[in-house]
Amino acid sequence: MTKVALFGAGGKMGVRTALNLAETDFEVAHVEVSEPGRARLKEAVGAECVDVDDALASAEVVILAVPDTAIGAVAGGIIDKLNPDTMVVILDAAAPHAGHLPPREDITYFVTHPCHPAIYHNEETEAARLDRFGGVAHPQGVVNALMQGPEEHYALGDSIAKAIYAPVRQTYRVTVEQMAYLEPGLSETVCASLLVVMKQAMDEVVKTGVSEECAKDFLLGHMNILGAVIFGVQEGQFSDACNKAIEFGIPALMRDDWKKVFEPQEIMDSIKRIT
Repeated sequence: MTKVALFGAGGKMGVRTALNLAETDFEVAHVEVSEPGRARLKEAVGAECVDVDDALASAEVVILAVPDTAIGAVAGGIIDKLNPDTMVVILDAAAPHAGHLPPREDITYFVTHPCHPAIYHNEETEAARLDRFGGVAHPQGVVNALMQGPEEHYALGDSIAKAIYAPVRQTYRVTVEQMAYLEPGLSETVCASLLVVMKQAMDEVVKTGVSEECAKDFLLGHMNILGAVIFGVQEGQFSDACNKAIEFGIPALMRDDWKKVFEPQEIMDSIKRIT
């Protein structure tokens, strides 16, 4: 039975992680510094917290379910207390890629992050259809990176990832740098920004007198079919009018050099702003 120390157990992600770990054979010691967090954990999971030294005394895996801005401080505070060969699991690539993890050669750093449930799916249950974040009922993909440590530790990290993000459809192995291209690069800098712009565009249409209900129905419906065709989920082709609108729309909406957001320095600058 693998012993796991879960730091930040009373936070939003910590409680999600604790709930899923409770369904496994992992032996978990919960660590939470705030009283509201301890109370939240007790109510949601029924678990009591222990102090840091007790949690780390025999821990084989340490999960840092804490905000990106706290990763460096939390990791730095426990680094000298870890047993050799301990695996430290970080749930986002930002802090690791920015260099906020303290150096120590005889431990493993494993980074894992969920893809979240896909828009296009064929889930049969209502619980799965409503699980848009993941980790409850809708199988999702997960990306993993063995940042440092022996190759045989990847299997353990992968099993931890499948447990905390369950149910998991598939895991993908990447490097920490590649994970940073996925987030914040692809998912936040590009996708989230463009979705905000689409909502703002919808609001502009509403200002013309179209009802919000109508505009939202129209936009989300078109996002559904247009996205299915663009991403190859469904065969189809756009009309000549739509193709012409895209041809003139992209340069009107996007700077010519927008792809520079994926240049290594731009990715690093983005990460430094959030860590």
